[in-house]
Amino acid sequence: MDTEQKKGFFGLIQCRYIVACLGSIGMAIAYGLKVNLSVAIVTMVNHTALELSNSQVQSDRPPIQHSMCLFNDSNHNSIIEDGPFKWSNTLQGTILSSYFWGYLISLIPGGRIAELFSAKWVMFFAIAINTICTLLTPITAKIHYSILIMMRVGQGIGGGVTFPAMHVLLARWSLPNERSVMSSVVYAGTSLGTVLSTLSAGIIADYINWEAVFYIMGGLNVIWLVLWVFFVFDDADSSPIISENEKKLINSLLKGNYSSAKKSFPLKQVLTSMPFWAILIAHTCSNWGWYMILIELPLYMKSILQLNVSESSKFISLGFFLMWVFSILLSRSLDYFRGKKIITTTFARKISTLIASVIPLGCFLGLSYIGCSRGGAIALTILAIVAIAGMFCGFLSNHIDIAPNYAGTLVAFTNTIATIPGIVVPMFVGGLIENDPGIYSWRIIFFTTIILYIIEIFFYVIFASGEEQDWNKNNNDNVEAQPLKNPQSPDGSKQDYKATLN
Repeated sequence: MDTEQKKGFFGLIQCRYIVACLGSIGMAIAYGLKVNLSVAIVTMVNHTALELSNSQVQSDRPPIQHSMCLFNDSNHNSIIEDGPFKWSNTLQGTILSSYFWGYLISLIPGGRIAELFSAKWVMFFAIAINTICTLLTPITAKIHYSILIMMRVGQGIGGGVTFPAMHVLLARWSLPNERSVMSSVVYAGTSLGTVLSTLSAGIIADYINWEAVFYIMGGLNVIWLVLWVFFVFDDADSSPIISENEKKLINSLLKGNYSSAKKSFPLKQVLTSMPFWAILIAHTCSNWGWYMILIELPLYMKSILQLNVSESSKFISLGFFLMWVFSILLSRSLDYFRGKKIITTTFARKISTLIASVIPLGCFLGLSYIGCSRGGAIALTILAIVAIAGMFCGFLSNHIDIAPNYAGTLVAFTNTIATIPGIVVPMFVGGLIENDPGIYSWRIIFFTTIILYIIEIFFYVIFASGEEQDWNKNNNDNVEAQPLKNPQSPDGSKQDYKATLN
């Protein structure tokens, strides 16, 4: 077929959508492998031995008044088969948080490597490392928990570069008026991956065993690795399967905003930029609530709502599925209103971030006082999960708006700081419930989350911006950005850009 006549890959789909779809699946894999241990660990631990050990330790201490719920059904009597490991709550928190130790190490180097060399191969090796470490999890857990922690650190190193790599690819492939949708499609993969991982991990652990969780979920990733190598490329110019029309469209619309030249990072300008600090603070505060749900929700449902692992995984999966649907609908709506000039990019980012913070804040406040209403607590947790989807087309997309040339490094910087909650949350929760596993401890946990959401709301609303910053053009090889009269057309005319693909 002649190059000029091609209309995307095999005439079926535009290449930028291939990048978005495979990127979304890649993020789903990364997040699925991040959270599967949070579910599986419930069946890996010998709860009987742990309770006996705790009762012996507590016998010499003054009694603690636990506020526990009692339900008139058999859910809390549905005993989970004890696993082989006598890991304390504190050690479980350490194992879960160790993922983020590796995450911190790789973020900034990964972002710069993706920008300067190849985001495609950074993403490939990220998933490959996660796959290998997941397959080795059962073996290393049996040898010693310290080796399991090393595997989790390895997974974190791979997971840490996924956001920077995908930010670089989005900056090079997403058209300005499709950026919210493409970002949401890609990053909604995190919620889709959580849905599939939580649900399948619970079912596999219940009906097969905990080891099968890691072997099955790790082995399936090989398919993605092959597809990624052959169908995804760093930019339009390097893709052999792209049509000339799509290549011209992408290069025309992104010229002046993104440059493939290797440039030094404008650190001083970034650190004095309030829009950057708005993203950083929002990312960090929001991640506390995000990791609270992502990592600790199975424990909350087991200890307070007294649901077994398969039941809790169903409710969590429902929440993340609705989150995935809501993220697509929200991003499509915002891009529509932006295209009609009804709202600005700044307004779109702020309203999305507010949705992702105000609603979960209210849900955590409700959980603090709802007591033992199982139905109400489940409804509030699902609502909180759904609302957090606003972050995908909110502050997470905002890095690309203010500086597409440095999107990978910017998200690496903010994600580095925002990873600290991932380390602190499991240890914080584990330490509190070690002494008092009841509602009072969870109320302290929820109110800490509420305070951080309030900080996020005020700072982001005041200082965030959706406009490109002047320092994005630093050392831009003397390429002057020419303002487009119409962002939907490569030549500035009012012709719909889609017409150029026909």
